[in-house]
Amino acid sequence: MVHTSLDVVDEKISAMGKALVDQRELYLGLLYPTEDYKVYGYVTNSKVKFVMVVDSSNTALRDNEIRSMFRKLHNSYTDVMCNPFYNPGDRIQSSRSVFLCRAFDSTVTSMMIQVC
Repeated sequence: MVHTSLDVVDEKISAMGKALVDQRELYLGLLYPTEDYKVYGYVTNSKVKFVMVVDSSNTALRDNEIRSMFRKLHNSYTDVMCNPFYNPGDRIQSSRSVFLCRAFDSTVTSMMIQVC
């Protein structure tokens, strides 16, 4: 399901083309709905892709809330990547940037609690 969604992300990015950069709208919306799950997507300016899978029975989450969660995730991810002690390509749980990794982990954990 996630692999199929990544194909949809690539299609949306190529369809938007330069408009994606001009609009600064990084949220791609609902990518792949199924009976059991809904898959949402987000792409950063540097083409890093975030995919979120939500249970279809969760009707409490609206599009604006999903968009807000992606922005929070993106901000936390940016904080980790901007850390001078982080080596690009390392896992985010790198021992050199423990504080920022904990912050990233707590952001992801709080998002998962919110979704559940």
